[in-house]
Amino acid sequence: MNHHLLIPLGLVLVTGVLVPWLLARARWPQQVPRLALGVWAACGAGFAAGAALLPAQLVLTGAASHRLSDMMFTFRPPTLDQLLHLDGRERFAFSLSLLVLSVPTAAFVRRLARARRMRTRHAGVLRLVGRYDATLRATVLDDERPAVYCLPGRSRRVVVSSGAVDTLTPAQLGAALAHERAHISGRHHLLVAAAEAFAAVFPHLPLARHGGSAVPLLLEMTADDRALRRCTRDALATALYALASGRAPRSAFGAGGPSAALRMRRILTPHSAGHPVLYGLLTIAAGGLSMAPLVIACCSFPQ
Repeated sequence: MNHHLLIPLGLVLVTGVLVPWLLARARWPQQVPRLALGVWAACGAGFAAGAALLPAQLVLTGAASHRLSDMMFTFRPPTLDQLLHLDGRERFAFSLSLLVLSVPTAAFVRRLARARRMRTRHAGVLRLVGRYDATLRATVLDDERPAVYCLPGRSRRVVVSSGAVDTLTPAQLGAALAHERAHISGRHHLLVAAAEAFAAVFPHLPLARHGGSAVPLLLEMTADDRALRRCTRDALATALYALASGRAPRSAFGAGGPSAALRMRRILTPHSAGHPVLYGLLTIAAGGLSMAPLVIACCSFPQ
């Protein structure tokens, strides 16, 4: 067996199984959601890289496999001249890697395209039945049910129901609007599409299974934290309470929804003692250290 398989195999196991398992059981992600989102994104990128390298290492010769491992360790991508002078086996290995990468990439593009079509259709309806309020900088929709949501992407806009305008105080409404604008400015729809694409391609993988539910919740918490820069905790929490039963269309972000109760408790309850950033860094270090035996074993073999 080609011993250089150990590195991508270990990368797949660490990013696809070990770190997601640690994240799903940890408490610190809810205290520092942006750091947790970064770890989830890094796991997705690492898993894709490891999965693409596995078939390449299977078909490469020992010398070519060693050169590929050297590029991995030194982070030196191949030059154009090197790509042009690949032999037949190396071209086949390169094609296999691209094929593996194309599967989640295609799923990601399909998710984005489908969500964009839905948002475009919904934006067209809003132009007919809604009215733009310059004071709120949002589209007001006549509906007695209190709801606030946003359409990200090219059709970006914040939508407020007339019921929300009548029910919420100015401070509460401002908090809800700030939450939705945080989704738009943060381009959170891209991470949602990536999580959905992974869940569709690798449905039984812990990375996809846990990340599919964790990423949307962490994005809501990230938007909450961004909104708290402009409003008080009481204003945002009471706005979430009033909007908890409100529903947003698919492919849109809503200020309320099923996660509102958990987020209200997070906003109003002081963080527990501890150092969440430190815990996050320890989780990353645990994943990195678990790769060390594989790296040592790989490098201990002669070329």
